[in-house]
Amino acid sequence: MKKTFFLLSILAAISVVAAEAPGAQAAFNQASENVAVPNNFVPNGSAEVPIQGEKYQFQTEVSRLMSIVINSLYKTPEIFLRELISNGSDALDKIRFRSLTDPAALGSNPDLKVTIAVHKDQRIVTITDTGVGMTKEDLQKNLGTIAKSGTSEFLETMSGDKADMDLIGKFGVGFYSVFLVADKVRVTSKNNDDDQYIWESTAVDDFTIAKDPAGNTLGRGTQIAIHLKEDQDQYLDDKRLQQLVTKYSEFINFPIYIRRTKTKTVEPEATKESENKDSDDSEEAVVEEAKDEESKDKSAPVTVTYEEDDLMNSNKPIWIRDPKTITQTEYDEFYPVLAREPGASPMAYSHFRAEGEVEFRSIMYVPKEAPKDLFQRLDNTHANVKLYVKRVFITDDSKEFLPRWLSFLKVVVDAEDAPLNVSRETVQSNKSIKSISKHLIKKFFDLLKQLSQDEKKYAAFIKEYGTSLKLGVLEDGANMRKIARFIRYHSSHSDDYTSLEAYVSRMKKGQKHIFFFTGSSVDEIKQSPFVESLLARGYEVLYMHDTVDEIVLTHLANFEGKPFQNVAKSDLKLGDEEENKESEKELEEKFLPLLDWIKATLLNDIDKVRVSKRLTTSPAALVASDFGWTANMERLMEGQAKAKKDDAMHQFMKTQKKILEINPGHPLIISMLERASKDPKAFEHDKQFQEMTKVLYDITLVRSGYTLKEGVKSFAGRVENMLRVNLGVDTNAAATYEAPQAESRDEEEVKAEIEQREDILKADDEKPGSMSVEDMNKMLKEFTDNTNKAGGAGLKAAQVKAEDIVAEADEELDSDEPQEAVHDEL
Repeated sequence: MKKTFFLLSILAAISVVAAEAPGAQAAFNQASENVAVPNNFVPNGSAEVPIQGEKYQFQTEVSRLMSIVINSLYKTPEIFLRELISNGSDALDKIRFRSLTDPAALGSNPDLKVTIAVHKDQRIVTITDTGVGMTKEDLQKNLGTIAKSGTSEFLETMSGDKADMDLIGKFGVGFYSVFLVADKVRVTSKNNDDDQYIWESTAVDDFTIAKDPAGNTLGRGTQIAIHLKEDQDQYLDDKRLQQLVTKYSEFINFPIYIRRTKTKTVEPEATKESENKDSDDSEEAVVEEAKDEESKDKSAPVTVTYEEDDLMNSNKPIWIRDPKTITQTEYDEFYPVLAREPGASPMAYSHFRAEGEVEFRSIMYVPKEAPKDLFQRLDNTHANVKLYVKRVFITDDSKEFLPRWLSFLKVVVDAEDAPLNVSRETVQSNKSIKSISKHLIKKFFDLLKQLSQDEKKYAAFIKEYGTSLKLGVLEDGANMRKIARFIRYHSSHSDDYTSLEAYVSRMKKGQKHIFFFTGSSVDEIKQSPFVESLLARGYEVLYMHDTVDEIVLTHLANFEGKPFQNVAKSDLKLGDEEENKESEKELEEKFLPLLDWIKATLLNDIDKVRVSKRLTTSPAALVASDFGWTANMERLMEGQAKAKKDDAMHQFMKTQKKILEINPGHPLIISMLERASKDPKAFEHDKQFQEMTKVLYDITLVRSGYTLKEGVKSFAGRVENMLRVNLGVDTNAAATYEAPQAESRDEEEVKAEIEQREDILKADDEKPGSMSVEDMNKMLKEFTDNTNKAGGAGLKAAQVKAEDIVAEADEELDSDEPQEAVHDEL
């Protein structure tokens, strides 16, 4: 919206230029009449002295254009401090470089620094640097750059082939940000080649330049006196200024000070020693008089007020140094400064320099612990990449610099010449952002590769950020395969983490799939019936207990051409299907009577029944179809669909019937086969078998990870009936019990409780001060009597007048200010 308004305003300015006379582009800043400039702010505290200066008129369209810059270009007024400190840093750099060839350049003031001072009485903030300073000509040229350039030149740059708005240092926009908070600005500057001059403007239609009547008070450098607007009092608080210096200019090469007024208590000098006393006095009198004289001579401490400059940027930008010269301790100490987390330490870091479209230096940190809200704020803008340009903070809106799955990283990026917009608050070129992002992601993978060489450290990384990598597989299609190489899982091979690459290297002869199973924990997975046969045959199974694991592998599909196989799915391929085809067919025929009986009993619950090849010790397992939900997926979808219980697709997937597989080697299944084989047509009359089958189904549901469809009560009832049958107890016999009946209250008790409740409600509605004076006197008397008794002889009686308290309470009730209640006062 702001950009649209800005461009529309520029078009309006173009139309104004076109409508003006042919001479409209003539120089606007030619000196006119001499005017008196009141010297209403003198840094050294001297009296105000009227001075004679030259006034320069802005052209009409230039004034309008400057108004656009001041009112529409910047997002927040606080930017002014960053811009002015940056200008001061540039001036300090210039004098330092000049001193390399001319040592005398620093003669007037060798101390290179920036000092900020607040003058609350005058509502002025000053920013002083000891840089190169400006001559009269420099003041006229540099601080009137927008005007000097001419509207047509400015607009031509904006609308031409170079319309990238990269105008920093070309049109003086940074300096004019001071008028976001100031209604008048006075710049006092001293250059080695000229006298000290004053530039003053209200950014309305003119500015004035005059020789400073106070002479050379600066020695060398520039002081900007900012007369704050009425609504900008926040910048009179030195703590607020300190926050902004820390945010924007913490890593400026030169020291930045804030001048503060402080107080301290000083002991005065002792007075002369007391005169000797008459020797005729007694020893006791002499000692007593000496003490009195000593106390008289000792004056009270004196409070002294003084000014002191506090350093604001003690932290150094270590990223600009050669990594070979930086110690591990220095990297560790810099991390809490970057992360704004005192006492925090990094798990790993990478210090590098990137070259390309945008050249920059960077340090990338992996925090030792993942933020507690890491996955709660993935959809929000994260501020973990801090972009600097020549050590000046630009932005931490890093949504486009790093993908969301890398939002845990803490990164500093310092570019020498980033294509910023005119306000320096955002990177304008999307191509440049992509270039920076590409380099950061590449260096992260390099860091991961280095970190993975140490199994202990990498295990700690996976514990904290393993889920982030898995989310990267889902979100970052370009790097999906690369991320997969750094994911780690538990497996049946060992208790340590393993990579997919290591799993593939251990695959058995003829194995074509990567077997995995998902559950809520590793222990639960180990006890699952689905992994029994695979482990017995010597196959390795990946244990996946993270919520997103099944979705990630479904999305990934394969690794190095080896497809993933969920062992809880129907179509389990072990590689020996052709060899065992005949024996499996014989088993199906052998167990056909039992399969028919079970199918008939569980007709409404299962899709089909078959002999299993994945079971060894469990009697049965419930298998999902190839496109159905496993138990883990069902739990995941149930958790996400709380607000969509009636969703058609959700209900369809949830009600999909499963496949019941039975273990042909289990004694329970063999016994059930014998019962079914005796009379294959006796199913409808064997109620005990039907109950047994339903109990087996319920047990299999729970063991396979699913929830009971008919609830716990129904399952418990079936188990109880089986116990009754085995113990010879009548299935219809009911439990006997006698419960004593609770007595009802009588009417008098109910009436008394109602009256008591009414008294309580009435007391709650009473306002402070509504108690009568007589009742309050009575209460106070009881209170003081009890206090005197409790306190004994050493406790003085409380003297309180009820009339005084009532009067005070009435006064408080009449007042508009919130007061404490009378009972609190008592």
